[in-house]
Amino acid sequence: MNIGSLEAMLARGTDNALLRFGLGRACLEAGRQEEGIAHLAKALAHDPGYSAAWKAYGRALADAGRNEEALAAYRDGIAAAESRGDIQAAKEMRVFARRLQRGR
Repeated sequence: MNIGSLEAMLARGTDNALLRFGLGRACLEAGRQEEGIAHLAKALAHDPGYSAAWKAYGRALADAGRNEEALAAYRDGIAAAESRGDIQAAKEMRVFARRLQRGR
């Protein structure tokens, strides 16, 4: 779906983690970084255990140069992923966090 369709759904009153995740990713792909970050944050407010949203949120923050926030997002995301048994997502976020820490 394109951004316009997703924003129309939001305007009609649909607001949930999956919609915000999709809208966040679409905004990031379109170069609308701060909007994407905001939508991913809203996705996590709806579902704090959403591993894929944590991973995308951490990555978006890192890409924006907000490294400390990205590391915090990865830490929270790892905890959320582990609590849901999403071992692969936790492993990926650990790798991203280590790379980010080494890059400082």
